[in-house]
Amino acid sequence: MEALRASSVPSLSNIRKALHKSTFFKPKLMNFQSSPFIPSWSFSSTYLKITSTPFKVFTVSSPTSSSSTVSTENRPPPPEPELETEIKDEKFDWFSEWYPIMPLCDLDKRVPHGKKVLGLDIVVWWDKNENAWKVFDDACPHRLAPLSDGRIDKSGRLQCAYHGWCFNGSGHCKLIPQAAPDGPSVHTSKKACVGMYPSSVQHDIVWFWPNKDPEYKDIVKKKTPPYIQELDDPSLTKWFGNRDFPYGYEVLIENLLDPAHVPYAHYGIIQAPPPEVKIDREGGKPIELAVKQLDINGFIGKAEWGGGNFIAPYIYHAYLDPTANLVNKSASSSGNEAQLFFRQKLEKPKVLFTFFCVPVSPGNSRLIWCFPNYFGGWIEKFIPKWMFHIGIDLVVQDSDLYLLHVEERKIMDAGLANWQNTCFVPTTSDAFVFGFRRWMNKYTGGQVNWRGKFSETLPPTPPREQLMDRYWSHVVNCRSCNSAYKSLNAVEVILQVISIVSIGIAAATKQSVMSAAARTTAVSMGVVCFVASRWLAHFIYKNFHYHDHNHALH
Repeated sequence: MEALRASSVPSLSNIRKALHKSTFFKPKLMNFQSSPFIPSWSFSSTYLKITSTPFKVFTVSSPTSSSSTVSTENRPPPPEPELETEIKDEKFDWFSEWYPIMPLCDLDKRVPHGKKVLGLDIVVWWDKNENAWKVFDDACPHRLAPLSDGRIDKSGRLQCAYHGWCFNGSGHCKLIPQAAPDGPSVHTSKKACVGMYPSSVQHDIVWFWPNKDPEYKDIVKKKTPPYIQELDDPSLTKWFGNRDFPYGYEVLIENLLDPAHVPYAHYGIIQAPPPEVKIDREGGKPIELAVKQLDINGFIGKAEWGGGNFIAPYIYHAYLDPTANLVNKSASSSGNEAQLFFRQKLEKPKVLFTFFCVPVSPGNSRLIWCFPNYFGGWIEKFIPKWMFHIGIDLVVQDSDLYLLHVEERKIMDAGLANWQNTCFVPTTSDAFVFGFRRWMNKYTGGQVNWRGKFSETLPPTPPREQLMDRYWSHVVNCRSCNSAYKSLNAVEVILQVISIVSIGIAAATKQSVMSAAARTTAVSMGVVCFVASRWLAHFIYKNFHYHDHNHALH
């Protein structure tokens, strides 16, 4: 690493400095036809037309096996040699990095939360005695019951629900109810302690260091989680969300690095500005992308609209470059006050979206996203967060989840070393994906290091309805959506009760007691409430459980 820093070629660790000196321009708003709850600027930067010089990109080096030789037709133009830092045998250490667990907005201080990150089962809970979030092994040392299914007792300790053992914020056992009070203090044994991971809070996200060795107890003093200045800008409102996916970390990142799929996989959900020459219904077009630097820290991505940087091993964020011709052209030719407002507002660099792609286990990943913007403050007063998430789910879940799940299995069947031969990627629109695969091949051996915890086989594919389930992958982990889900279900039950009671009263009451008008009113109310309850049940199922997406009908 020191050699990297001393190199004349700037490493990715200097991205922040470069970003801070840049300025970004707000893109033209996009029309989200299917849902008003998706931020209209989220993906629009992908399709801005800016005159620029074509970039050169990195190709992915061929594996050593002879079966993995890459044909020249599957290569974008070669990279500029001076842009890549070479350090012999430099390898990425997956267990020497901070990993994001969950946004604070989706964590409940009253209960422990079980998560899996990098193959590790962990429990996140709020220690009110130390006013800090703690991260433990999700296993009680007694009989290995999951502590995430436990509770936080009245003294603020984490209590196992199986036998009541209690642990303080340092992982020490403070109570074993089954131990005799006049006997040996078995709770003081080291074997009674829970493994504790270093944890920290940054950018309103809880992070942990996946190593419990005592030498890393104060690792936060030496190395902090990745810092992104825009996420600490008080003038920006930050929309957070999270979702679990039934495909791996590699496929998740590749999908985010690939702007060319947006008008096709998300057709009818996101409508981008039309290209100058429309060659098909969806409006796809050539996209100039390039990887201008690649080292162990990730790579810097350049695009005709700005850039999108990959910070190893899990962060991808994109921005616009106002130095492009579009800025002056837009501000001078249209005279639109809104465009001038955006330009003034974005004199400082602003990240349009930031994605944290967490490796969970083979075939499973978690996405934490943050959309910094100027408009969330007043939008949130009128549109609740769960409605916004319904729109996001259409993009990040329903429209391409099945495609990616199947894609990953085909890649694994062919073998990770044969990715370059299996996938034909001849255009510059795949340059970021090429860069990521090159980084994986060069510094990680082409795959995540699970430390031997898993076999190379992926989990079996479940039924489509289970595969694309929204409840367990998002709703149960999102405080806003979970609260809305419970409230809407309660309203559904109330409507059903009103329907039954209204019709029951009309049927049981004698004609001499209830007038015909009153009886008609009661029956009508019952019918209306029943229909409303059925519509609400469909709405709940479609938006909180399963929403299928048929590309042929969009």
